[in-house]
Amino acid sequence: MKREYQDGGGSSAGGSDLGSSKDKMMVAPAGEQDEEVDELLAALGYKVRSSDMADVAQKLEQLEMAMGMGGVPAADDGFVSHLATDTVHYNPSDLSSWVESMLSELNAPPPPLPPAPAPPAPQLVSTSSTVTGGGSGAGYFDPPPAVDSSSSTYALKPIPSPVAAPAEPSADSAREPKRMRTGGGSTSSSSSSSSSMGGGGARSSVVEAAPPASAAANAPAVPVVVVDTQEAGIRLVHALLACAEAVQQENFSAAEALVKQIPMLASSQGGAMRKVAAYFGEALARRVYRFRPAPDSSLLDAAFADLLHAHFYESCPYLKFAHFTANQAILEAFAGCRRVHVVDFGIKQGMQWPALLQALALRPGGPPSFRLTGVGPPQPDETDGLQQVGWKLAQFAHTIRVDFQYRGLVAATLADLEPFMLQPEGEENDEEPEVIAVNSVFEMHRLLAQPGALEKVLGTVRAVRPKIVTVVEQEANHNSGSFLDRFTQSLHYYSTMFDSLEGGGSGQSDAASPGAAAGTDQVMSEVYLGRQICNVVACEGAERTERHETLVQWRNRLGRAGFEPVHLGSNAYKQASTLLALFAGGDGYRVEEKDGCLTLGWHTRPLIATSAWRLAAA
Repeated sequence: MKREYQDGGGSSAGGSDLGSSKDKMMVAPAGEQDEEVDELLAALGYKVRSSDMADVAQKLEQLEMAMGMGGVPAADDGFVSHLATDTVHYNPSDLSSWVESMLSELNAPPPPLPPAPAPPAPQLVSTSSTVTGGGSGAGYFDPPPAVDSSSSTYALKPIPSPVAAPAEPSADSAREPKRMRTGGGSTSSSSSSSSSMGGGGARSSVVEAAPPASAAANAPAVPVVVVDTQEAGIRLVHALLACAEAVQQENFSAAEALVKQIPMLASSQGGAMRKVAAYFGEALARRVYRFRPAPDSSLLDAAFADLLHAHFYESCPYLKFAHFTANQAILEAFAGCRRVHVVDFGIKQGMQWPALLQALALRPGGPPSFRLTGVGPPQPDETDGLQQVGWKLAQFAHTIRVDFQYRGLVAATLADLEPFMLQPEGEENDEEPEVIAVNSVFEMHRLLAQPGALEKVLGTVRAVRPKIVTVVEQEANHNSGSFLDRFTQSLHYYSTMFDSLEGGGSGQSDAASPGAAAGTDQVMSEVYLGRQICNVVACEGAERTERHETLVQWRNRLGRAGFEPVHLGSNAYKQASTLLALFAGGDGYRVEEKDGCLTLGWHTRPLIATSAWRLAAA
């Protein structure tokens, strides 16, 4: 039976003869609008007077029995098969009249009609703004049936807004009354599907199937799904931690069962929580199903990583903070020097160095001679990407009249570097020696995946005798030997990071591109962080390169390697504070000084740390 919603004064699309018993639209009398109507059902589009609640509940139960939902044999389905193709149009807004019409229709002998076509899938309608958008909310965790060369640990997609998936009907659930959980009001109980109601505002997010009369009568019953977002959030965190514990215990059957629960629980959440849970859920699924990156994907991955890095730079202040604070420390170390040399362990697109070049150009007495050595991975198409970065920086330096030299070093890992690669040719003949600074932004922690690699690199740094070494790393402990500890730490860390992306704004990016570009920066930044999550959770051994450690741990490592800390002065603190004013007025972001180092965090949690070092005195 087809029906459509309509205002009281409208006409039906299926018939114009209001006197016909087959083609009439039953409209509630206008006088009923003045009587007391149940507020919750009215919000869902049904008018039921409070005085008629018990009567409507009883009639609904009779209707369920008549339609085969109360134990009627399958042979009696002919009594309702004609409802799928009948052109009667009833207005269900007056629920009492609608139920009476349905009962009278069922009591009449069904006319001989051809078999009903297969009904379309029921469309879910959300009454909560936290469950919106298109696409499946559960598909991002389901492993594909086979893994091709493009399926890797890093093949993550942006997480779109989900919709709730329909619940699987069963023989028992078809007979059980549907329950709606509400809060703050009195309830009226009955055994029918309309029995649980509330007079107050509901706390929960309600996702309901389209009303029963809109679907074909022979379609399986779709129950009302009621999700309390706070309760579902707690269950989501518990499911993630329980799955991680099962993985640590190598109980993969239990972990697989928990992984399958995570998508629906995540879809009930909104904003940052939904996104970060989706990435952690996918990472757990990859670990449970043992997906690994293809061996030949590293070069392509490096190119894509540079693209994501650029978007992350634009969308939030973390990389800008890293560059500003490190540049300030280098600028102070270069004071009074006429020949300076910076070795950048991760040149990327060279975004850090125009600001330093400009600061040197404005220095009293004129700029020094500046040489830059940029280290980067091989390019997948065998192009010299490092040289292209050098050309752009050289053009900028020429514009501001800075004597500039550049050299790019291609290295698959920093452990491949040797001291002679960083020394200039013929330096011993120069009257004034070159002052060297070594810069590392989010690069040192990757060396921890290879035994002895960090010690070798720090030995190379000592051999070139730099005046200053600047190190920026994540302020987190994601290198624990216990998988569960590592998972718990990273879940807290990236939840805060995603929260800052949602609430911190994107600074100058919004002013330059207020529409799609700013949104693209945020989405790509989420993918940038999602790849880190996947590496921390899904990988082990040499493949797990995101081995973040805290500032205290780095202090111990660098101290053992023969370095001592350099106090970052007040100028670096002022630079960082000025930077944060560009991002939503700086609300939420916090710069703190900690033992001569600077940290940037979101509210009370530090997220990244900048430190400076020099060779320890003999």
